[in-house]
Amino acid sequence: MTTTTRNWPVFASLQNYRRGWLRPDVIAGLTVWAVLVPEALAYATIAGVPPVVGLYAAVPSLILYAAVGSSRHLVVGPMSATAALSAAIVAPLAGADGGKYIALSAVLAIATGLVGLLAGLIRLGFVASFISEPVLKGFIVGLALTIVIGQVPKLFGVEKTGGNFFEQAWGVIRQLGDTDWRTLLVGVLSLVVVLGFKRWLPLIPGSLLAVLLGIAAVALFSLDDKGVAIVGHIDAGLPSLGLPGGVGFDDYVDLLGPAVGVLLIGFAEGLGAAKTYAAKAGYEVDANRELMGLGASNLGAGLASGMVVNGSLSKTAVNGGAGAKSQVSGLVVAALTILTLLFLTGLFEKLPEATLAAVVIAAVIELVDIAALRRLYNVWTERLGRIYGHAARADFSAAIAAMAGVLFFDTLPGLVIGIGVSMLLLLYRASRPHVAALAKQGTLWVDAERHPELPTRPDVVVIRVEAGLFFANCDHVKARIEELCTDETRMVVLDAETSPYVDVTAAEMLVQLRNTLSDRGIALRVARDIGQFRDTLRKSAEEGAAVGVYPTVADALAGATSRSDG
Repeated sequence: MTTTTRNWPVFASLQNYRRGWLRPDVIAGLTVWAVLVPEALAYATIAGVPPVVGLYAAVPSLILYAAVGSSRHLVVGPMSATAALSAAIVAPLAGADGGKYIALSAVLAIATGLVGLLAGLIRLGFVASFISEPVLKGFIVGLALTIVIGQVPKLFGVEKTGGNFFEQAWGVIRQLGDTDWRTLLVGVLSLVVVLGFKRWLPLIPGSLLAVLLGIAAVALFSLDDKGVAIVGHIDAGLPSLGLPGGVGFDDYVDLLGPAVGVLLIGFAEGLGAAKTYAAKAGYEVDANRELMGLGASNLGAGLASGMVVNGSLSKTAVNGGAGAKSQVSGLVVAALTILTLLFLTGLFEKLPEATLAAVVIAAVIELVDIAALRRLYNVWTERLGRIYGHAARADFSAAIAAMAGVLFFDTLPGLVIGIGVSMLLLLYRASRPHVAALAKQGTLWVDAERHPELPTRPDVVVIRVEAGLFFANCDHVKARIEELCTDETRMVVLDAETSPYVDVTAAEMLVQLRNTLSDRGIALRVARDIGQFRDTLRKSAEEGAAVGVYPTVADALAGATSRSDG
């Protein structure tokens, strides 16, 4: 079922609900709950707030996304990337005031929600397209590494050092002699359980099992009395609803700008997960409704004393893999989380922080996608990179820049660097289109560098520019065409079929190129011009600046009368 942005019905995924979907939806809900509870507690610690805040945020976000969002499978809740962003944004504003820190975390969620709702209403869903996949990949890898190193001190039972990734890593190394062996043993065993079940028994929630085993170990061996840090008291009951206290209007204003960055990263990850499972199930998601859903989820989380939330790729995968058919599974998760808040918080008070750290590390370690970076590097170095060198180098460089920005300058500056690199990458590619010399293969003209076995004429260069021609790239195209000409060249034919448009600056460039080549005894002709390209060249011809234009490359080579010549 496809729902347009014109009506935006509430609980769209429940329309035309089938009775046979109830059982798989309930099973999927139970499965996701088993993963969500320990991860929500863990992600709250990443955000620097009490663990229960993660559960506070999960309930309204699940319900409101089901009501407003367009995906049948997406699971919304606290996530590592946005939790880390939240901590980076809130910490400088809150200082040492713990109460204000918690309040500002909720304010950030409210601000993110308002920005998301506004963006969805004015249909800004296309904005996610401006963050390239390499930049997003590099940012996520850097963020995942930063999250991991932030949890390692809890794994070893040592003090956490502030600073960027490298400063934190050096802090861990300096304190290795102070490692608490019991804490390390609990953490390593918890990590083995989570990763082992994820690898060999993925249908069993390893995170929940590790949490239960960690709690049991503390209870049986009184580990908390022997130096093993535990979560401690968790407030039972439902959260208070309403605007957070202890903050003013200025705090909301200060957080609106950072909220845009939180929304952008959360939206990109959630939309990717939603599209992946929509394609598998044969329906469509609406980017603007996804913004609305994410906005409503964050607004609800903030008003329920929670923290920022976004769509989760990992939990959505659990949801889809367990057979979910609709957002009923998300509503089941919300109901179970409410029961957890009412009756099970005491159970999690004995949870070792080392186990919580292991759950976080296991959850984000899969985001350290070195294989993806290696693929980008291989594209750069292999044959494709030699042909499309500028674009290939830009992709790899952008990913590394975004990753390094996070590792050296922390999360929020890294995000800004990543977005800036995305924009620069877009401009760079637009200004450096691939200009291919062509060779004839039967009746077709193909890239000669891709087909070195094909013969070419030394006196003729047939060129194809794989982009429109406009002010930002025309100098590059002109220089590249002149570079391809040799002392033997007597004619250049520009096959314009792959150039859908040309602006006035580029049309003037073609006239200048014609004159420059003519001084070298080389004729310039244009073949197979289309649409707006043809119209602009015709206008130039009317103003006395004609470049010979021919219907086909063969006609241009044969020297037939051009259209611009009449």
